[in-house]
Amino acid sequence: MMLDWIPVQERLDLVADPVARAVGEVDGVRVAEIDPTLADTAAFCEKYGVALADSANCVVVAGKRGGETRYAAVMVLATGRADVNGVIRRHLDVRKISFAPHDEAVSLTGMEYGGITPIGLPGDWPVLVDETVTQRDFVVIGSGFRRSKLALSGQALASIKNTELLALTL
Repeated sequence: MMLDWIPVQERLDLVADPVARAVGEVDGVRVAEIDPTLADTAAFCEKYGVALADSANCVVVAGKRGGETRYAAVMVLATGRADVNGVIRRHLDVRKISFAPHDEAVSLTGMEYGGITPIGLPGDWPVLVDETVTQRDFVVIGSGFRRSKLALSGQALASIKNTELLALTL
């Protein structure tokens, strides 16, 4: 099944509100409507013919130190695994780290679980992007909803506010 990629500004109804407010700050973002039951990466890539190496996942992590919780978004290609307990924990300078609980990630981002994207996240969150993501000419990411996906270049992704480029994968 082919995807119909169009400029995101033509279909802001396909992105969550925080994404719609921030997407104008990122160049060349396109959007495509998808079957929301196929939003998970493996199912999406198989159904729509997108290579796993052209798909990046965004996860929200919560780190704790001294009673304070620090949140961050982590972006890695679907072919990699984020080193949450090593590189990411040390970079955020926290003692304990884990994936943010489902309900917490949804309420803090204003996005649907399974569609969380680095565009439009809370302004004080770092966006930790694996360097391999920025090398892609075309990368598919979430839109804030499960019913659509965004596509942009890895370099455009690197331009998102609060982005920090690191070697994040195991």
